Parts: sequence; C-alpha cells; structure tokens
Amino acid sequence: MKRFERITPEGTKDLLFEECRVQREITTCLHTAFINSGFHQVVTPGFEFYDIFSSAEMYYPQETMYKSVDNKGRVLVARPDSTIPIARLVCTRLKDYLMPLKLYYEQKVYRNNPGLRGLSNEMLQMGVEVIGDSSFQSDVELLALGVKALSLCGFGEVRIELGHVGIFKLLMERLDVDSDIKSGIHQFISTKNYAALSSKLDKCGKNQTTAILRELPKLFGGAEVFEKARILFDGYDDKLGEMLEYLQAIYAALTNLGLEESVIIDFGLVNQADYYSSLVFKGYTSKAREPVLSGGRYDHLLKDFGCDLPATGFAINVDQIVTGILSHNEAGNPRDTNKRLRLALSKGRLEKGAIELLEKMGFDCSHLNEKGRKLLLSIPGQNIEVVFGKAADVVTYVEHGVCDMGIVGMDIIMEYGGSFYEVLDLGFGKCRFVLAAPKGKDFYAGYSIKKVASRYPKVTREFFEEKGMDVQVIKLEGSVELAPLLSLADGIVDLVDTGKTLAENGLEVVNDIQNISARLIVNETSMKLKMKSIEAFINNMAEKVG
Repeated sequence: MKRFERITPEGTKDLLFEECRVQREITTCLHTAFINSGFHQVVTPGFEFYDIFSSAEMYYPQETMYKSVDNKGRVLVARPDSTIPIARLVCTRLKDYLMPLKLYYEQKVYRNNPGLRGLSNEMLQMGVEVIGDSSFQSDVELLALGVKALSLCGFGEVRIELGHVGIFKLLMERLDVDSDIKSGIHQFISTKNYAALSSKLDKCGKNQTTAILRELPKLFGGAEVFEKARILFDGYDDKLGEMLEYLQAIYAALTNLGLEESVIIDFGLVNQADYYSSLVFKGYTSKAREPVLSGGRYDHLLKDFGCDLPATGFAINVDQIVTGILSHNEAGNPRDTNKRLRLALSKGRLEKGAIELLEKMGFDCSHLNEKGRKLLLSIPGQNIEVVFGKAADVVTYVEHGVCDMGIVGMDIIMEYGGSFYEVLDLGFGKCRFVLAAPKGKDFYAGYSIKKVASRYPKVTREFFEEKGMDVQVIKLEGSVELAPLLSLADGIVDLVDTGKTLAENGLEVVNDIQNISARLIVNETSMKLKMKSIEAFINNMAEKVG
C-alpha cells in the first residue's frame, strides 16, 4: 500500500458537512458586506513567480513559501499572500482605470508553518483593498467596514485595535544602533516582552527615544492612552505629534459612528513594520482564539510594481472563524469568556515558585497545594481556573487560546516559540543555558564538524548559526551530560543552575548562552477581549515580583 494515499499533507484537511455550511454562510455574508460597500471582486493565480515575493522576503521568508519549478526552469510559489499579487494586478492591468479602485477577494493562501503546532498551511481568506485613495475618510470607512463585516456575520463580540507604525519607524530612525539590536527591539515591542525590551534598551543609552520605546508596548487601552502618549511624546518631534493626532482623529471618527466599545488603541502594534506605512490594525472576536483580521495602510508597496499609488486594506482569516464558531457551538454552554481567566502552570521545576507567587498575590491556593492527580482546578473566591501541564504544553495552551495566561520558563519559550505576549519576568526558576564540554579540551579546536547533544535542538542550532559554525545536533531526552562521556557528542547545550552536575561528570562551561527565569505569557486575543481583568492580574503580579 502506498504510504500517503489515505491522508492529507500536514497543515491541510478535508472539510465536511457542517464545516462547509458554516464556511459558506460566512463567505456569503462577507461577499454581501463588501459588494454593498462598493467593492468589486478579483481573483489572482494560485501560483505566482517567486520574483514578485523575493523583495518581500522580510514579510514572507522563503522557507515559509511552497515552491515549484515550471517547464522553463522558473521558480514559482503557491500564493502566500493576496495583497502583493493584487498590487501586481493593479499596476499591470488596472493602472489606467479611474481611481480609487475598491477591490475584494476570496481565495486561499499557502504558508509552510512549523510542524506540530496545529497551524494550517492552507487558509481561506477574504479581504478588501482600496487603491489610489490616501484620505482620512478612506481609512475610517475601511475600519468601519471591518467592524461591520465581523459583527453582521455573527462572529460574537468584536474588537478592532489600532496602531500607527510610523511612530515606531521614526523612533528607530533616531536610534543609532545596528540592525540586530533594532530587530530585537521590534520583536520585544510586538510581543510586549517588557523585561527583555528594557534590557535591550539599557544598551542603547538613556535618552527620550529609548524612554518612549520602553513605554510604547504598555500604551494600549481606550481613549485614556492618548493623553499618556501625548505626555510621553512631548518635546520630541512634531511628526510624532502629527501621527498621534491622526490616530486620535480616527478613534474619534469611529466613536461618532457608535463603535467606541469595539475599538482599542495599541501603540505597540508594530507588526510588519516594513510592509505598512502608517495606520495598522487587527481584529478579534470572542468566537476565535487568535486574531481573525489584520490590515493597514501600505502606501509604498505598489512602487515595487511601477506605479506610485497609496493603498490600504485588510484580510479576514475565514478558516479561523469557522473553527471558532464550530468549537463555540460544540461547547454547548461554554465558560464565561468575559469574566473567567484560565492560567496554565508548568509542572515540576517552576510549580512551587508559581504557587508561592499566587499566594503572595492574595489567592487561596489550598486546592493547588492539595491537587493530587487533578490537572484542572479553581481558585476559591476567584473567577480563575488553573491548568497544570508539562512546560512545553503551556506555550501551546496559551498560543491556541485554551488558556488565557501561562507561567513557563524562558528556556521553553526559546525552544518552542509561539504567538503570545511575554509580559513579565517573574524572577524565580533562575538558571542559564550553557555550552559545556569535557574539562581540558578545546571545544573549538580542529576542523572536524562537532557533535552537540541537547534537549533543546532549536536553541542549539540558533546559537551555532549566530557563530557561523556547522554542527551536528543530537536530540536527547534524558541526562545529556552522558553524551560526551559515551563519546556520542563533543559537547552539550543544557540548563545549568549551580554547575555541580557538570563538574561531577567532568564537564566545564565553554560559553554562557542565555540567562533563564520564569515568565508570564498571555494569549493575544485574551489580552484584547479581557483587558481589564488581565491587566489587574498582571499589575498585582508585577507588584509582588517587584
């Protein structure tokens, strides 16, 4: 029997019955909303030449694209995005049409996501693009359409968060540091990793630029954040003030349309900063555990295809909404997503420290201390559920939104990654990643390729990639200190606390790689839909950690 004849490729699936019905209802509703707003449908090929995405590799790294070769030896890619092909279409087929153009699409995109993460590699998207209109009114109408489309189609409670990527870009221009440091700052702001951001900015000197960057990811919420931003930006640059005024005017216009309760401001929204030029936004619904809408203004993208036209648009991930609606329906009587918080704790090394911290916060942890074999418990007198799981599972629970928050070691975050906010360094569970080798031996000597054993292959590979050094990584699950003793490896990458185990097995530290401690992580959608309760929890925890 052929090995793969009865299964679908990883990241894809068949749709049956109820899934098809719900998907059809959603797409029909969105078609109606877009057509009634004056948009016209276009469709681009499922395959495009790699060339049109090669200049956009900062947005879509080549390893995430499915590639093929045609009969002339030219490299093709399965469409990873719809906006760039539509930019090509406009500049080659529609540039002489009367502007503005209002286009919409329904088509699949394909991205080769990391395996074993439960992520789809084939996604149905619907979206809109407004080409040739740079007006304030165009931005307001597009945002209102996004809220209206999600609300009318029965997706539950809707939130749209607004940001202005131009603020971040201006600050980066004024920061005299290398690109690697800037990349780190961008990552830490977008993930709300306050501790790592502060540490990175400490290396950039003390000035108003670093002071603003330090506070940028904390500036999110309702209208009150504008005054905080105005005080923070005071005296810096008139352009910064203009961007702030523009964002506030957008917020005011949406408020006048009765959408105040649906809008959040987030100055830390800096996703795809090189792609977008000014306004950026994301959309969330209570029936999906991940952002379902993303978009913004991209006034410079069409220059790559020979026409200088302003543009703005958004895409809706239909598949995420289908999954969310079906899960919501199957739950029957789901937990109150507006009030109850679910916190995931790592069993083992960090468990005691996490419970002690919760007790300092004033919570009754008697159920947690006497849990026996129970893995899902409640905190008496609080709308908080606690889930106990393996450390690696905690990041999965939070990323997929089945838990709102989690306490996990930085080692697990580095190894497994994920899409979530990393908001607090909790200060306990301290240790460090090291490269260790047998005492007296020069690990770097010789020209042969070294073998390195580790429970953390991703961390190990990235460490040596930064050094520009080829190694063979051997994944072990148990005592990695045995690997050099058994001549399985030349060295190891592992966590070290006191170093006693290394010493007793004849090993010594060659390089320190990264200091490790426990972190609080938060699901992105939960942070937006349960903002008040999660902020209160974070502030309480931060006081006890500090």
